[in-house]
Amino acid sequence: MSNFTKLLHKTFHVFNRTLIHPYFVASTSGSHHRSIRTNTMSGNSCRVGDGFQDIDTPALLVDIVGMKANMEKMRAQLKQYNKVACRPHAKAHKCPPIARMQMELGASGACCQTLVEAEAMAAGGIKNILISNEVVGKGKLRRLASLAREAGVVLSVCVDSEGNLHDISRVMQEFRATVGILIDVNVGGSRCGVAPGGAVLDLAKLAIELPGVTFGGIHCYNGINQHIRKAVDRGAATAAVVEMTKQALEELTKAGIDCPLVTGGGTGTYVFEAGSEVFNEVQPGSYIFMDADYGRNFDAEGKPVSEFEQTLFVLATVISVTEGVRAVVDAGMKAVSPDSGPPLVRLGAVVSLGLTRVQKARVHCNQRGYFGV
Repeated sequence: MSNFTKLLHKTFHVFNRTLIHPYFVASTSGSHHRSIRTNTMSGNSCRVGDGFQDIDTPALLVDIVGMKANMEKMRAQLKQYNKVACRPHAKAHKCPPIARMQMELGASGACCQTLVEAEAMAAGGIKNILISNEVVGKGKLRRLASLAREAGVVLSVCVDSEGNLHDISRVMQEFRATVGILIDVNVGGSRCGVAPGGAVLDLAKLAIELPGVTFGGIHCYNGINQHIRKAVDRGAATAAVVEMTKQALEELTKAGIDCPLVTGGGTGTYVFEAGSEVFNEVQPGSYIFMDADYGRNFDAEGKPVSEFEQTLFVLATVISVTEGVRAVVDAGMKAVSPDSGPPLVRLGAVVSLGLTRVQKARVHCNQRGYFGV
């Protein structure tokens, strides 16, 4: 990893009013070229022609080759399941160009957690969007309707209350727009959603009756299950999700209501939802980057999961050393996500860069807590 060549390409993207400067950096190992896109958090962007070791830190790095490989692996995995679509969750990257790459590899659309994410995706050319959350409040609903009215946009949103559904219908009529409605079902996460059963049926009937909205299906996601460590336990937890999803579907079937979409699942459990013959869409997001927390999950053989490779890093510089005690880097709490624990240092980075003094070493730091090159 020490043989880094010059920066190859520079592009500019505007997202959420912030000017982002991604760059491609290439490392060479024989005939194999590996590109990395960077964005410096300090605001001092790289210059075309800079070497890897001249990048100002802290800087976000994406291994483009590895990320594409992860996308290809996901597509190959889902081919073994009958008619199960992949709608990757954009909250993992919040980047329309990455969403476009996923669409080019067969994704059915993008999943967003917030309205602003959906607006950014649409502005970036992504037209099939599911907001996998509730959108409440007149101001936000007007923005939702405005987005739904855009040419070519196919927009859906989750609901779990009749009041919210009535509000959405009124605003959609005002804007002469239509939005798809997915009933949010509580399948064990106990966050949003109604219990499987009569409440699902009531909301579906209302979505069918009201103007400005169409009933599109049910949303059955349990985020807690994604990080259950043992594969057998993740499978058992997802089996419970599947059973609750079946309960919701049975209520709809008894009432003669067709349910076009059953969506849910994530990077940690998508194989179970996809293989259930109940879900026809899954929503993995973190698989393109991975992180230290997912790295603590185990596969069916009891080994750390290795299906997808780590591709998202933060480049940091050691700025101070107390010999034999600690080293301090310039990537603090704002540069990494501490919610899954502190970053872990892989000291091999110092050796691989050919540097003899720790004070001069630059190492990669995973955004979710793993140092390494």
